Amino acid sequence: MASLKDLRNRIASVKATQKITKAMQMVAAAKLRRAQVAAEAARPYSERMASVLANIANAMDDGEAPALMAGTGKDDTHLLVLFTSDRGLCGGFNAQIVRRFREHIRKLDAEGKTVKIVTVGKKGYDMIRRDLSARIVERVELSNPKALGFAQAEEVAETVMARFEKGEYDVATIFYSEFVNVITQKPTAQQLIPAMVPPAEGASVDASAGGALYDYEPEPEAILEDILPRNVKVQIFRALLENAASEQGARMSAMDNATRNAGDMIKKLSISYNRQRQAQITTELIEIIAGAEAL
Repeated sequence: MASLKDLRNRIASVKATQKITKAMQMVAAAKLRRAQVAAEAARPYSERMASVLANIANAMDDGEAPALMAGTGKDDTHLLVLFTSDRGLCGGFNAQIVRRFREHIRKLDAEGKTVKIVTVGKKGYDMIRRDLSARIVERVELSNPKALGFAQAEEVAETVMARFEKGEYDVATIFYSEFVNVITQKPTAQQLIPAMVPPAEGASVDASAGGALYDYEPEPEAILEDILPRNVKVQIFRALLENAASEQGARMSAMDNATRNAGDMIKKLSISYNRQRQAQITTELIEIIAGAEAL
């Protein structure tokens, strides 16, 4: 049984830990608000970009589409881009993304595909390097992850597109966590290259329903040459923002749980301390009474 001194030290240690977790919870809550606003603001732009791509693709003749949309014509080599955080203490945030990531790899392996991996974030690399290090072709370290902006998305996008231009892969897919709320973050896989757009067959326009007919200047092919690289950057930027919001939400929940658990532990240790102290006082009183009676 632990002594009273040991119990006092443990209670003091848990109280100090509780202060740290409470402070981290408050910091995560402050960062979460900004990250959530940024992620929600990026969604309409990202979705509208996909809609514009679909409209232009449907307006194209049977001419040759740009490579970022048409792909290489093969489906043999896949590049998987894994987005995780650089820091821990955020519950199962990183583990959920990596689990979804590994499921996709197992599916591709079963189909006989070649898999190459690019990691963005230290935690993701640490979690997969033991068994997947041979497939990791590059680690992207963001220049300033604390000040997340479009420049960071361009860093990742340039890496992905440069490898595509060299013919190193056929299909690129990004893995990130979509922010739903503080408690829920949804691991998401999104094909980036070739760009996913609705098929042109059967497309119709209903002006009464808010649709419209478009004339393009210059030709749709020329517009796509410019807009497709931007779409890659926009989708990656959205993934970074969604990941940032999900990370702060997961960290806030994890630190809240840790603070509550520390409070429960303090109560249990305090009860044990009081019982042991009471037993010690009772024993001392019995010894005093017994000594007095002996005299």
